[in-house]
Amino acid sequence: MNHRLRAFLLACGVFLADRLSKLWIEARVSVEETHTVIPGFFDIVHTRNRGAAFGMFSDSPDGWRAFFLLGVSAAALVLIAGMLWRASRLDRATRVGLALIFGGASGNIFDRLATGTVTDFLDFYLGSLHWPAFNLADSAIVIGCGLLLLEMVKPKRQPGTNWNAS
Repeated sequence: MNHRLRAFLLACGVFLADRLSKLWIEARVSVEETHTVIPGFFDIVHTRNRGAAFGMFSDSPDGWRAFFLLGVSAAALVLIAGMLWRASRLDRATRVGLALIFGGASGNIFDRLATGTVTDFLDFYLGSLHWPAFNLADSAIVIGCGLLLLEMVKPKRQPGTNWNAS
């Protein structure tokens, strides 16, 4: 199976897992309801995020917010799709990272187009330290970005360099 197909299949898998998890939450957990999974650390909730990550821009005017969030996201998806189309030129970590970002961003864009909001449901906290609720798409995007960052800082092997030499 070629690199391009594998990358797009991974992105589709992320999109599907995200959609199914959000549909499950929307069907079984009412908005603002909380189910404790690990007391003092992790809850399942159902929130509707009108803004970007962690609620950024949620208080912005509707027209501006929609244009910004959908426009920037669509432009990013086109750019990432173009990069994935040339997947054979990318190293494995970069391909996987871009595929995770593409699948996650597609899931969140789908929500914004369908309902104008994104369903978030994973809620982590420790005492008074509370991370904003997020979803599987957000997780895939963060993991994908982490892989890209690790690939950027990883020392590159120069052609003809023997790393095993003393």
